[in-house]
Amino acid sequence: MSKLTIGFIINGQKKIIETTPFTRLLDLIRDDLHLTGTKEGCGKGECGACTVIMNGELVASCLILALQADGAVITTIEGIGSGGHLDPIQKAFVETGAVQCGFCTPGMILAAKKLLEENPYPTEEEIKRGISGNLCRCTGYQKIFDAIKLAANRLSTRDGGRGEKDA
Repeated sequence: MSKLTIGFIINGQKKIIETTPFTRLLDLIRDDLHLTGTKEGCGKGECGACTVIMNGELVASCLILALQADGAVITTIEGIGSGGHLDPIQKAFVETGAVQCGFCTPGMILAAKKLLEENPYPTEEEIKRGISGNLCRCTGYQKIFDAIKLAANRLSTRDGGRGEKDA
């Protein structure tokens, strides 16, 4: 099968890679780039385990062809946090016990990140909607809601309650 060359930025790093026309973004991320935090759950875009942020939007990487990522900016769970330090959302998930088996955690954290970027003060109902594309079988969701509320509180406190991202 012929290969095509694509280029994109993933977790802040520019990548040029050869791929086939039928390779899914999920497989490219896991198999070619060895970023295994992105999981395959259902393979149908229904569970959220393969969630990444592409061009500022949450996407199910199992439903996206790698070719569609040409020129894109992508963030996976490995792109959250820096220098060995957890992102406040990751830290809140650990502290509230919202990471039980860990399979849904990367997608949940990315969904929470996107939610808190758009709405730094979400209600529980808004949190439910914000993570609605992600399924969890272990936590019963309450610990996840608690983690997102804790992260929102910490992020808003860090900027003096102004909702600014880089304060």
